[in-house]
Amino acid sequence: MNILDTIAEREARYGPLASNARIAQGIKNVMRSDIDRWLDLSADKREALDMIASKISRILSGDPEYRDNWWDIAGFSTRIADTLAP
Repeated sequence: MNILDTIAEREARYGPLASNARIAQGIKNVMRSDIDRWLDLSADKREALDMIASKISRILSGDPEYRDNWWDIAGFSTRIADTLAP
């Protein structure tokens, strides 16, 4: 498999990069719109939210039935929840 095959495979699963990026960046811009609140979050929480935004954009621009994106969202959420006090 060469890189062009990989790109074609990813676009079939996640949609075109431009569409995926537009959605992901829109979500991320909203999350950062209150910069003080955003910067109050620890780096791991910000990164988890960024990754969740990317997974949401993949769901919206690609195959919403692909379980891995949903599973990853649950995983990022769980990792952060496990760091919080009960």
